[in-house]
Amino acid sequence: QLQASGGGLVQAGGSLRLSCATSANIFHFGKMGWFRQAPGNQRDVVATISSDGTTNYADSVKDRFTISRDKAKNTVYLQMNSPKPEDTAVYYCKATLRHNSYTYWGQGTLVTVSS
Repeated sequence: QLQASGGGLVQAGGSLRLSCATSANIFHFGKMGWFRQAPGNQRDVVATISSDGTTNYADSVKDRFTISRDKAKNTVYLQMNSPKPEDTAVYYCKATLRHNSYTYWGQGTLVTVSS
């Protein structure tokens, strides 16, 4: 249901955009978000966006990352500006269906930030 892409190697201070495409019409999803998991760590929320466009960010990425959703392309994006080595992790997208709150996870995409 969710296909994440866009990960790779990026230098600190550069930029990278992650994409999460849904196989269903994005209208069917309520809150969507990006999470990340570094080796040995738990999976933590990075950013979320509700169907009305309300966004929330982890303090560590505020003012650097931007989450958005494109209804025409059924895709959620995470624009990563000025990434830091500590942003290195596998990034996962998550989406929750409106009508029954069932949650889907994407397969994860690895982001490596070099110093």
